[in-house]
Parts: sequence; C-alpha cells; structure tokens
Amino acid sequence: MAVLISGRGSNFEALHRATQEGQLPARIVLVLSNVATAAGIEHASSLGLHTAVVPSRGAGSRAAHEARVRKEIERAGAEWICLAGYMRLLSAEFVAAFPNRILNVHPSLLPSFPGLDVQQAALDHGVRISGCTVHLVDAGLDSGPIVGQRAVDVRSGDDAASLARRILRQEHELYADALGRLLTEEWRIEGRRVLFGPAADAPGAD
Repeated sequence: MAVLISGRGSNFEALHRATQEGQLPARIVLVLSNVATAAGIEHASSLGLHTAVVPSRGAGSRAAHEARVRKEIERAGAEWICLAGYMRLLSAEFVAAFPNRILNVHPSLLPSFPGLDVQQAALDHGVRISGCTVHLVDAGLDSGPIVGQRAVDVRSGDDAASLARRILRQEHELYADALGRLLTEEWRIEGRRVLFGPAADAPGAD
C-alpha cells in the first residue's frame, strides 16, 4: 500500500506498526507527501521505507500534480492507497484510476462534520458523542462509503484539543482494523456503506 501524508503522519505510524506486529497483512511500499517538510516523511525514511515528495505548491495545475502522484504510486506497485492526514481533495479522475482502493480516516462520525476543524464544530453543536470514520474515497468531501466507525464520548471539560487526542487514539486502531478486514474478508458496497460477508442472496449465505 501507499500512504499519503501532509504532516506528521501519526496514522501512518499506526499503520506501519500494525504491519510490523502482524496485525495488518499488508506492506507499505511508499510514503508520499505533498509537503517537503512533512515530519512523517523524515520518520518514514528513518524506518527504511521508500518515500517520495511531490510538492503541490508550484505544481502548475491540479492535474499535473496528480499525474506525478499517480506515477509514483504505480511505480511503487501499490494496490491500496491510505490517506493519513493528506490535505488535498482528490479529483474524480484520480479516484477513478484506483476504484474502491483509496481509504481515508476522518475524525468525526460521518456524515456529521466533514471537512476541517471538526472537533470544534462538534463542541459548538453540543453533541454528546463524536468519534472517527474510515471510508472509501469518492470524488466528494468525506462522502465515500463507510467502512467502520468508533464512538468517543464528549466530556464536559473537553476542548477541541483534548477531544482530538482521544479520537486520534481510536483512529489509530480503527484504520488498521478496517483495512485488514477489506484485505481478508468478503465485502461489498450497498449505498453509503461497506458490508462484510456474503450477500443475503449468495449461495450458502443462509
């Protein structure tokens, strides 16, 4: 798999740890960032992983930038792409090149609070429960079919930072678990959900 990051890449670190500990039957063949100074790239290099930087600034156009990213992914032989704090909205053309093979983790219970600054939005709305979501990526903003979710209680003394820290711990576990299920179990998309196991009308399903 290829992991795309823009910053420190803590979810990348969690995925790598899961592969090393035998919890995730996958291998990271590329860690790519659109930001040359991303801390996660330096860490990935220190682990001996193949890395690439494809700067989005000065790329000329979105299409040109994505063409370079796609070339790096294909050159590495990645079959899955995991977004781990990758702060770029992928085009429909890029997503179509890897159909149902791009995953993202988002720090809210989608479809509530897509986009940025979601913990503050959750607090401003007074929700009692927040959490995180792993979903397949489509051409929309955090709108693809949901693979898995984890709930996190919102505490009375929470601010955005404290809530984000507790959600992040759940992201680390959920991301590896969701990807592992996609790699090892039968699954299908029904509406906005990914369902695991044989379809109800499949032979031997009852």
